[in-house]
Amino acid sequence: MPGTPGDRETNMLKLSTLCAVGLLVLTGCGRKAPAVVAAHTVAAPAVQPRPVPPAAARTVDEINPRLLRRFQPVAGAAAPQAPSPDKVALGRALFYEKHLSRDGRVACNNCHALTRFGIDGRSTSTGVAGKRGGRNAPTVYNAATHIAQFWDGRAGTIEEQAAGPILNPLEMAMPNEQAVVAALQAIPTYVDMFRRVFPGDRQPISLKNVGEAIGAFERGLVTTSRWDRYIAGDSTALTAQEKHGLRVFLDTGCMECHTGPQVGGTMFQKVGSYYPWPNQKDEGRSAITKASIDRMVFKVPSLKNIAETAPYFHDGSAPDLETAIRKMGHHQLGIDLDDSEVKAIAAWMRSMTGEIDPAYIAAPTPSGSAPPSAKTL
Repeated sequence: MPGTPGDRETNMLKLSTLCAVGLLVLTGCGRKAPAVVAAHTVAAPAVQPRPVPPAAARTVDEINPRLLRRFQPVAGAAAPQAPSPDKVALGRALFYEKHLSRDGRVACNNCHALTRFGIDGRSTSTGVAGKRGGRNAPTVYNAATHIAQFWDGRAGTIEEQAAGPILNPLEMAMPNEQAVVAALQAIPTYVDMFRRVFPGDRQPISLKNVGEAIGAFERGLVTTSRWDRYIAGDSTALTAQEKHGLRVFLDTGCMECHTGPQVGGTMFQKVGSYYPWPNQKDEGRSAITKASIDRMVFKVPSLKNIAETAPYFHDGSAPDLETAIRKMGHHQLGIDLDDSEVKAIAAWMRSMTGEIDPAYIAAPTPSGSAPPSAKTL
C-alpha cells in the first residue's frame, strides 16, 4: 500500500517521469516531442512489486482539505442560464425519439439508456441495421461540464454532440439535415413544440435546434452521491474503507488526470502512457487533429457513476471495475496494484454512484406519427 513516505516518494518520482515525457494535458498546455515518447516507450523498466506495510504502520486515511479542492468547482464560476421548461421537454422527447433514425428504430436512449446511468452495457453500440460503432458509448450523465464531448473531443459542447449521431451512418444514419427536418415536420406535435421553443427562427425545425433542445435536457442529467457530500464537507459521508481507497487513489497519482468536479472530463491524455495500450487500432484524437502527437490520446472520462457504467475505456476492453483499475495502474502509471489496493479504490469509486431522478428522465408519450417513407429520405 502506498501510504509510507518512501512509497509516496517513489510514486511522485514515477509521476514526475510521466510529466517529463509529456502526458497531454488541457488543450493549449505543453506537449511532448514524439522522439522522446518513442524512446521512453521502448526503455520502460519492468514493473517491480511493492511491499505492503502492516496495518499498524499505515497512516490515518483522513485527507488534507487542500487536496480535496482539486475535486471542487472553480470558485466564482458562473452557472449557465437554466433552459426553459419547454425547451427541456422538447429535448426529452427528442432524446427518446426513434423517428430521428433512418429506420425509425434507434433513439439516443438506445445507446445512452437513462435508467442504466446513460450507457447500454456493450463494448460498442448497435445502430441502424445492426451496424456496430467503433467506440464504447460514454455516459451522458454529468457530461455537460466536460472539456469536450466524444472520446476524441471532436464536439465542444453537448449541444454539438447531440446532433452528431443522427447523421452518423453507424448510429442513427439519417442521410442529411433535410431528412431530419422532414421526419419531424411530419409529426404535428413537434411542429408546435419547435415553434414555441424557437419563436424567433424562420425555420424552427433544424438540426442545430434539435441539438440545442437535446443539450438543454442533458444539462439536467446531473447526479449527486455520498462522494459529493464528502467533498462538500461531510466527513462522515464515506466509510473508513472508502476513505482508504481515496488515499490509495491519491498516493498512486491517479488524481493528476482524474480531477475536477466530475473526477475527470477536464483534459485529454495518451492512453498507455507508461506501457503501450494493447488495442492500437483506434488512434484517438490524431484522426481529428491529424497530429502524430495526438496518437492514442483520448478524453479522460469522469469517474462519476463509474461503478454502473461497465464495460470501460474507449474500446470497452475492461468488463468490470476491478479490471479497469488494474489496467490503468499498469498502462498509465507502471504500477501493478495488489488485490487490497484494487479493492480499496473500487470501494471508493462506488461511493460516487449517484441518484437518478425518475421524474426527470421519464419517457414521454410516443409521438405516434409515422415518419416519411424511406424512399423520401
